[in-house]
Amino acid sequence: MDTVGTLRPQEESEGGDGGRPPTSMRCLAPAPFLDLSTPGHLISPTPGAPGSGSQFLLYQQQQQPLGAASGFRPLSVCVCLLSPPVNLGLSPPGARPPTPCSRSRSLSLQPLSSANPSCYGNTAAGQSLVSRLLAQGPELGLELVFVWNRDPGRMAGSVPPSLQLQKLAALKERHPDLVVEVAHPKIIHESGAQILRHANLLVGSPSALSDQTTERQLLEASQHWNHAVFVARGALWGTEDITRLDAAGGLRSLRVTMATHPDGFRLEGPLAAAHSTGPRTVLYEGPVRGLCPFAPRNSNTMAAAALAAPSLGFDGVTGVLVADLSLTDMHVVDVELSGHPGPRGRSFAVHTHRENPAEPGAVTGSTTVTAFWRSLLACCQLPSRPGIHLC
Repeated sequence: MDTVGTLRPQEESEGGDGGRPPTSMRCLAPAPFLDLSTPGHLISPTPGAPGSGSQFLLYQQQQQPLGAASGFRPLSVCVCLLSPPVNLGLSPPGARPPTPCSRSRSLSLQPLSSANPSCYGNTAAGQSLVSRLLAQGPELGLELVFVWNRDPGRMAGSVPPSLQLQKLAALKERHPDLVVEVAHPKIIHESGAQILRHANLLVGSPSALSDQTTERQLLEASQHWNHAVFVARGALWGTEDITRLDAAGGLRSLRVTMATHPDGFRLEGPLAAAHSTGPRTVLYEGPVRGLCPFAPRNSNTMAAAALAAPSLGFDGVTGVLVADLSLTDMHVVDVELSGHPGPRGRSFAVHTHRENPAEPGAVTGSTTVTAFWRSLLACCQLPSRPGIHLC
């Protein structure tokens, strides 16, 4: 395995991460999936955990029918296929909250995908969600309300004309309850807090929360508008176990390695010029926070791990990105964690190895696409509560 070059992380401001010393990162460049077909869980934050300001706790999913079957009218679902940058035309987070509506809870799902998949979008996840909602939504009490794409032509043949929204500024007129982003973290950076004025938000790009300003804005908007921020776990296996160990104070280290063929990467910044120097090449190794800006679509599993282990967070969880020429149709995720040494010097340790089939060059594996759907259903089974909830 080859490793070339060194990229030093930007030094934290004084006191910014509780005194954690800067960590070097290796970079090749010039200069969960939890089986949610069974009863699942949500992980929800409460203030006070060291390192990140949030502590993620476990809540057993309520096993009850969705939507109309549980006493609500059908949950209205909106799907937006969105490319940044777009002005949503929404009110700023500081505006006065509207008077609570007496209507039954509706779900407005908006998987945000891109008009240009090679740049921003995740059309596989977005199209899968639309297809499932059209086919399965009615029996689950979910009603698809609209789909929006910056390029309306991309909806032709796959979305009924009556469900195609031409102007995203009309978002609030459809009374959305849940916006689902499966496009690019830039959507969350620029519009996440504004979306929370009108709806709950399911973030399909957890790497967006590596930006501390974005995380703060989402939390503030969530509290102000009384809407929830859900974060999809995606390909992270063992989310609950990681969180339980971390909450008990027993987690010492957490390392997530994602390996696939170089064609499956969508890299930016200094990593965009990276190239493999052998059959298996480490492109990056270091804090997850340092990787997310340069591999926003290939670091979501690592970002989910950072959220699941708030005592370590984005600065303490190690992310490793590997280009492997043999993995032409597969994404491989290894999660390695260890606990603190016991009286005899021995430490608890777990290593999981996950192989996820994927189309050649695909950013998202086949099972992870299903995980987005299960995360959506999980969001529907709990009441909206302010805060960030890993699901």
